[in-house]
Amino acid sequence: MVEVVLFHHSQGLTPGVAAFADELRHAGHIVHTPDLFGGRTFDSIEKGMSFVKEIGLGEIVARGERAVEALPSALVFAGFSLGVVPAQKLAQTWPGARGALLFYSCIPVSEFGQTWPKGVPVQIHGMDADPYFVGEGDIDAAWALVEEAEDGELFLYPGNQHCFADSSLPSYDAEATALLLKRVLKFLSKL
Repeated sequence: MVEVVLFHHSQGLTPGVAAFADELRHAGHIVHTPDLFGGRTFDSIEKGMSFVKEIGLGEIVARGERAVEALPSALVFAGFSLGVVPAQKLAQTWPGARGALLFYSCIPVSEFGQTWPKGVPVQIHGMDADPYFVGEGDIDAAWALVEEAEDGELFLYPGNQHCFADSSLPSYDAEATALLLKRVLKFLSKL
């Protein structure tokens, strides 16, 4: 059993994000799902990102950091899309981080002023034709991170959906999500 902090994507803490967290809980893990938007959800990525622009990406990261202040140090940080930003920053800077799970996004390691920490495994998941993950270059950061990390894996799934593991969105892909979940549970079982 490990303790996971799962940050939501730009559409907010949707029922699909909560359902994914529940899958991890059913496997015996403790999962925290901080709401970085204070209860707000959006029906599109664009509307969610407009909200993020209003409050600032720095505030999203700060909310993520505040959400874990009272938690134990031995945490796995996970994020869906936008949630990768606080998850990856914390995985790189949090003393005692046990691992990172990055879904549909990846930031260049240099954004957080450090190299990837030794002994922190990472898994990255995305679709091979996702217009955000592939089209905006996150896949390049993902390959670089996997190369730098001692224990890093990048899994690509066929398709062009972004938030494909959120069962409450039209982009949901049940087959890809089942495989992703199997890989995530194997990752967590090794920690």
